Amino acid sequence: MKSFYKPSGHLLTLTLVLIQPGGALGEPIASADPSPEASTIPRFGGPNSVDGQLEENSRTSDALSDLRLPVPQSYSDWKECIRETYGFNFGLDYTAGFLAPTSSISGKDIFASGAVRFYGNWDLIGRDTGNTGGLVWSVQNRHGYTDPPYSGAAADMGFAGALFNPLSNVGTKLVNLYWKQKLYEGRLEVIAGFVDATDWADINITASPWTGFSNWAFSTGSGTIGVTDDGALGFNINAMLSDNLYSLVGLADANADSSNPFDGFDTFFNDHEYFTSVEVGWTSSQERFYLDNTHVTLWHIAERKNAGLSEGWGLNFSHAHSVGEKWMYFLRAGYADDGASAYQKSVSIGGAYHLNDGVSLVGLGFNWNEPNEDTFGPGLGDQYAVELFTRLRLTPHFEVIPNIQLVGNPALDPSENAVLAFGLRARIFF
Repeated sequence: MKSFYKPSGHLLTLTLVLIQPGGALGEPIASADPSPEASTIPRFGGPNSVDGQLEENSRTSDALSDLRLPVPQSYSDWKECIRETYGFNFGLDYTAGFLAPTSSISGKDIFASGAVRFYGNWDLIGRDTGNTGGLVWSVQNRHGYTDPPYSGAAADMGFAGALFNPLSNVGTKLVNLYWKQKLYEGRLEVIAGFVDATDWADINITASPWTGFSNWAFSTGSGTIGVTDDGALGFNINAMLSDNLYSLVGLADANADSSNPFDGFDTFFNDHEYFTSVEVGWTSSQERFYLDNTHVTLWHIAERKNAGLSEGWGLNFSHAHSVGEKWMYFLRAGYADDGASAYQKSVSIGGAYHLNDGVSLVGLGFNWNEPNEDTFGPGLGDQYAVELFTRLRLTPHFEVIPNIQLVGNPALDPSENAVLAFGLRARIFF
């Protein structure tokens, strides 16, 4: 996801979230003895990754209603046939988002956008060995229904941060196009091409705004990590070093422009300005990567001379652990020095509970943050944010996510003590 702010100052972040075991906000619940279903959970990539989204889409039988959209069974059978025969798997979805705040600087009553996404993977070699190699892609068109679009709501509400930043009006963009090679029965992944660094850097189960919290404060790094744009030329090497210890190492072009991705060959090889991250973590097993996970992530982003953005780096800590069969908690902390993060300090606590279908859920999050002076200017007060949402898989191919958000003491609009916003996201997928 593209940074929406410029470099930051020092930063400390702490996040505590409770959520039911199930991985990326709705991945299949895994037991201590992983079942075949649990073993299909994406090994390393986060819920916003292509594999993570495809895994969630595949559970079309988990819905609150037996009502079905007019999707022919022959289409589903054909799609499964080409996956099994040729290793070709894909998804197509459309997301619409609407947000209505009680107050905005411009006087706008509603902010709305839509996005169509086409994504998938194509295993081309090694399908009989488990050490598959193939292409992964994601192409999106993001368009606004209003001006400004949904992504512009945060600033217009006076909130120093982002609310569902991907729902913008940037048009067509390449988010992913890379080769992923699995080795040692999936214990090692080598990825190279156009990547979204947030798919691997400091991931957590609430990281996808498409299906979870929409406030960036509850997403990757809790708004603390300065990252490059989507579709950045780069690579990742992800490995299980033992049964429990893992590492994720990534490098991506800091000057990436997902609307003109192939310009990245010039900036990557000539400018030498990169976003890099190194993560070392512990998990109880590879199949429980999201459920029992403790890691430390060190990241750095180079000075971007042409953009006038300074160098920055940071350190993040995350601990996630499942409790019983209904909940998971995680604790997250971080420090950054410049590098395009939103906040100098941020603390979040929240929770989520899955409904009986195993996909639908209710989530609640609380956040306190101190806006970064380098990003938003000096003298801004602390902010508070609350988000309550529920994701309802109404049919096997359709879900809605209504939410309520409260921003206390919006830093960019000191005339307001609090702004309340009512939102709705709807996603149809095939």
